[in-house]
Amino acid sequence: MAHEILGLDIGSGTIKAVIAEFNNDGRAVLKAGITRPSKGIRKGSVVDMESAAGQINLVLQSVKDISKGALKNIYLNVGGVDVKSQSSRGIVAVARATSEIYKDDIARVIQASEAVNLPSNRMILHTIKKEFIVDGIGDIEDPLGMVGARLEVVSMIIDAFQPTVKNLMKCVEIAGGSIAGLIFSPLASAQAVLTKNQKELGTVLIDIGYGTTGLALYEEGKLLHTKILPVGAGHITNDLAIALKIPVEVAEKLKISYGYAMAKDVPGKESVDLKKIDVSMKGNPSRKFISEVVESRLSEICELVNNELKSLGKQGRLPGGAVIVGGGAKLPGVAELFKSELRLATNIGLPIPSAFESGPSSTMEFLESSEYALVLGLILWGNELNPRPRRAKELAIVKFIKNFLP
Repeated sequence: MAHEILGLDIGSGTIKAVIAEFNNDGRAVLKAGITRPSKGIRKGSVVDMESAAGQINLVLQSVKDISKGALKNIYLNVGGVDVKSQSSRGIVAVARATSEIYKDDIARVIQASEAVNLPSNRMILHTIKKEFIVDGIGDIEDPLGMVGARLEVVSMIIDAFQPTVKNLMKCVEIAGGSIAGLIFSPLASAQAVLTKNQKELGTVLIDIGYGTTGLALYEEGKLLHTKILPVGAGHITNDLAIALKIPVEVAEKLKISYGYAMAKDVPGKESVDLKKIDVSMKGNPSRKFISEVVESRLSEICELVNNELKSLGKQGRLPGGAVIVGGGAKLPGVAELFKSELRLATNIGLPIPSAFESGPSSTMEFLESSEYALVLGLILWGNELNPRPRRAKELAIVKFIKNFLP
C-alpha cells in the first residue's frame, strides 16, 4: 500500500494541493498538483465558512480521483497573522542512577519546556528544539546516551489562536479530508528551499503570499525567529485597482504582465493599453506609474522585514542573505529591490532538487517555481512527522544485515 501524503496550502489567493509518496532514497515523488482560486479566506483566516469549504471541496474532489488514501493523510498550513512565537526553557533531573540520558528524559524535558502560560483559546503548533544543555554545557543537538545529572532544553514555542485553526480544520473536514498534521507556513516554505548550509550561515526566508508575508530566520542551523506580516502581493493588486479605477481581476493581470519592482528602471514613455487585458477597459496608464504602485507596497514589506531583523540585531548582517518565495516572488525586479532595501544578498528560492522527484510532466512546474515552496514543504514536514512505513521486505533485509554485524 503506497504511503501517500497530501500537502494542502490554503491561501488567501489560491489553494494548492500536491500528492506525493516517498521513495527508498527519501525523496518526495510528486504524483499530482492541483491549484484553484481561494474563496472565504483572508490573511490566513476563514471569513466565510461556506465559500472556503466549497472551494476546498473542489480541490479534494480532484485529489480523490487520483488518490483516496491521500485524503486521509493531509498536512495543512497555518499562516494567520495571530500566530506567535516565544522562547522557553525546560529543566529535569536525569532519572537513572547511571546518569545516562534516555529517550524518556528527553521527552520529559521537552514537555517541561511546553509548560508556558498560554490563554485557554491558544494552542501550541510547534515546539522547535534550539539546543540541549547537559550539566551546564550547551549547544548540544542530541543528548541521547550522554551522561549528566541535569538536562535542559531551550525551545521555541509557536502557538496559534485556536478558533482560527479549528475553523480552517473544519473547512477541510466538511470537504471530506482528514488532517494528519498542522505546520506553520514559513517553516514549511523554509523546509522546501533552504539548504543546511544556508540555515547554518544565517538566512532569512521571505514568503510573499497573497494576503500575508511569512518570515523565517535561521542561524547556526537553528530557527531564530518566525513571524507572519499582514501585507502580501494582493495588496499591490488592490492598490492598482484603486489607483487606476479598474476591477481587481484586471489589476491582477496588469500587475503580473506589466508590473516591475524597481520603478526607476522602467522607461517613462512606455504605456499599457488596458484593452489588451480586457476589451471592456479604456485607458493607457504609464508602465512607470504601475511600477511605482508595485514598488511602494513591496518597499513596505521590506520595511516590516527590516524592523524584525533590527529587533534581533541582524539588519544587513546575514551572510546567507535573503531568499524570497511565494506568488510575490514572481514579480520582475523583486530580488533587486529587496537586495537594495535590506542590504543583503537576495535571490529567488526554488525547491531543493535533491528532496523531490517529478512524476508526471504536469508536476514539473511545481518544482520550477518559487510559488509552490510552501505546499512542497508541507509534504516534507509530513514525512518527518509520519515517515513512510517500512515494508516487510525492507525490514527482513535490515534484520538479515544485522545478523552479520559484530
